[in-house]
Amino acid sequence: MKFDLAYCLSLDDKLSIYDVRDLNFDETMAFDSAQEHFQCPNDACRLAFDATNGLGTFNAKNVNYVRTPHFKNLPSTRHVEGCPYVSLKAPASGVEAEAEDGPEEHFPSELLLTRRQYVRKPHSPAVTTDVARDEAITSSADNSVEHLAQDSAPDKTSVFAHPVECFVSNFEDKELLKRMPLKIGEHTATYGAFFKKIEYLQDNNGLIYWGRIKEIKDYTQSFRIDFEKKVWFEKKPYSVNVYLSKKLIDTYRKRKAFLEEIKHAIDSGRALYCFFYGVTPELKQVPSKKNPEQTFGVFSANIENLDHLIVREAPGLEGK
Repeated sequence: MKFDLAYCLSLDDKLSIYDVRDLNFDETMAFDSAQEHFQCPNDACRLAFDATNGLGTFNAKNVNYVRTPHFKNLPSTRHVEGCPYVSLKAPASGVEAEAEDGPEEHFPSELLLTRRQYVRKPHSPAVTTDVARDEAITSSADNSVEHLAQDSAPDKTSVFAHPVECFVSNFEDKELLKRMPLKIGEHTATYGAFFKKIEYLQDNNGLIYWGRIKEIKDYTQSFRIDFEKKVWFEKKPYSVNVYLSKKLIDTYRKRKAFLEEIKHAIDSGRALYCFFYGVTPELKQVPSKKNPEQTFGVFSANIENLDHLIVREAPGLEGK
């Protein structure tokens, strides 16, 4: 079981690990998870101890992560009796890697298209009164279980990386992906139906399209992502690509992290996949470089929101 949610002291709110990753790279807000303080998402447990009782993070600041990010207990982390997170103590040396390799278990049921807003609030230890502490300590185990159900499986997210990680890390469990619901805008389907391979993009509009990358063209200030698989249309194969404009990149709130991510992708030589939402590539006629008077067909789209595009490694999708 993964720690997906934690209470952030400076924001006086509960954040998912994907919220934290998003904030770490956001150039419009000063946030560094290494300097922030996170606590147990179970209110009863959190209020029972002082602010020094914290949680750690895994893959919160790594732009190019492969293994599922999450919060984790530290050797010094304490929990009240009956807290559902008490069994998630930091594992003994030598078994931690195994514990961190599991799939994402917390499936959001909705991807919000409006990004979550964060406001820093002054935090005063005095707010945690003795009465609140006593009430928290005497909370029943049943109440703690209710906190677990509510807190550890966020119902909604505005961070695209969260549903993508759910899909990638559970890719082999097709039955699970067919059961889990996902809503984006007015469209509701299962994870299995919402994620559509790029070669089948004509089957339905408004989905999350994905595929293995053939090449990323670097035009210095803009990029084009070419996919390996082609789309068959009227008994002919057509290449598929998406274009990322200079204006889109220059105005992106996570510009530095994005450029680091995509340049690493170009130089890595590893198998990489692209996931995107919000546009559907359409057949376009493009002038030939050798003979501008001639054109050729290609399925192409201009990405409109970089928050809804991810380029990443996905070992579980190899050869799929």
